[in-house]
Amino acid sequence: MTGNLTTKLLCCRSPIGVLAGSRATKNTYRICHGSIVPLPTHHTLCGLLESIDFNLRLSNLAPMYQAFIDAFSLLAQLDATIIRIVITSIQVSLSALILGTLVGLPLGAWLATEEFAGKKVAIVILNSLMGVPTVIVGVLVYLILSRSGPFGEWGWLFTVKGMIVAQFFITTPLIAALSRQILEDSWRVHREPFMTLRLPPLARLKWLIWDCRFSLTIAILAGFARAISEVGAVMIVGGNIDRVTRTMTTAIALETSKGDLALALSLGIVLLGIVLLANIFIFVVRQIAERRYG
Repeated sequence: MTGNLTTKLLCCRSPIGVLAGSRATKNTYRICHGSIVPLPTHHTLCGLLESIDFNLRLSNLAPMYQAFIDAFSLLAQLDATIIRIVITSIQVSLSALILGTLVGLPLGAWLATEEFAGKKVAIVILNSLMGVPTVIVGVLVYLILSRSGPFGEWGWLFTVKGMIVAQFFITTPLIAALSRQILEDSWRVHREPFMTLRLPPLARLKWLIWDCRFSLTIAILAGFARAISEVGAVMIVGGNIDRVTRTMTTAIALETSKGDLALALSLGIVLLGIVLLANIFIFVVRQIAERRYG
């Protein structure tokens, strides 16, 4: 027994060594209470460390997982705060979209059909307005509606009306620029028949818009998406007042900074759902109309 133990000890680098054996699996041993105990191999240590790292990652994901559970719980309960914020957002965005469409479509059609000095400059300015930061629009509208501004007596600052005005100036250039491009391509095709019939300008615009009505839904949808996802201008003009001017985007920014991730995520889910439903609705209506009217 003593000889066998001596032989094993000679194969080890005291107090820790590598026992002679298979070259592919050299195990490290240590002496513990007069016996030789194998130490974990390199692969075993790596596996143990990976397991610990995976468990740590799971523990780090636990708060996010709980936030999603709480968010869906708020949606399932039809939380009054969420409903109020969503209604305010839809009211502001749809109102701005309707006004922007009523102004943007005729403006785009006029730029597409009429020839005048400075037309190219006007088109460049209109295209540039599409990319203007919304916070700049918000500041300008704020100055106009403030008490020292030209329309301060209206009292629209920090109200839903003021937010609609801000989003109107954001959506109108986008709708006008996109519709101009769509209608200009159609005008190249229909110009000769319209000029032969000697239609007045207003009639030309009406028939051209009607002919491109399906393609123009893309411009309207883009305007709606820009309005409902906007945060800078409505934050400045509306003030993000609870129960008055708080929208989904401003509430998401506020609740995230406060650490209320459940409410922020629930509003984000609703916002994504509204945009997705709007796209589906436009697609279905367009497909049905094209099959019926061609």
